[in-house]
Amino acid sequence: MTEPQDDKGRIIVDDDWKAQAQREKEEADRLAREEQEEEGGLPTPSLAEIVQLIIIQASIGLGGMQDPQTGQRIPAQLPLAKHYIDLLEVLQQKTAGNVTEQEKRLIDGALQELRMVFVQIAGLGTSPSPGASPAGQA
Repeated sequence: MTEPQDDKGRIIVDDDWKAQAQREKEEADRLAREEQEEEGGLPTPSLAEIVQLIIIQASIGLGGMQDPQTGQRIPAQLPLAKHYIDLLEVLQQKTAGNVTEQEKRLIDGALQELRMVFVQIAGLGTSPSPGASPAGQA
């Protein structure tokens, strides 16, 4: 949750969503590692992997990634972020009733967190603070 602005105009962001996103990412990573060990190579394609790919793209649009060459944060591109958030919503709608409870929680949680970050960034008109990281970001 966002708390009131202090006298310097900074916004303080509650870190609870970060912890939840980290737990979901760790669970998806654990499942992928288990599948990879069973297959002896690439993990078996899964819904969690698709969701993770969409989260990464949305995170890039939200300005949550650094350019590997310069080390500087990539500026937020809100139309790109909105596209991938909408894409995740389409996936949620099209798979309704055909997913496990864990997959449903993963999609629902990712959507909630991505939307929250999107609204915060759109309201500020800037990239997230250096300590903040969009959903699914380690």
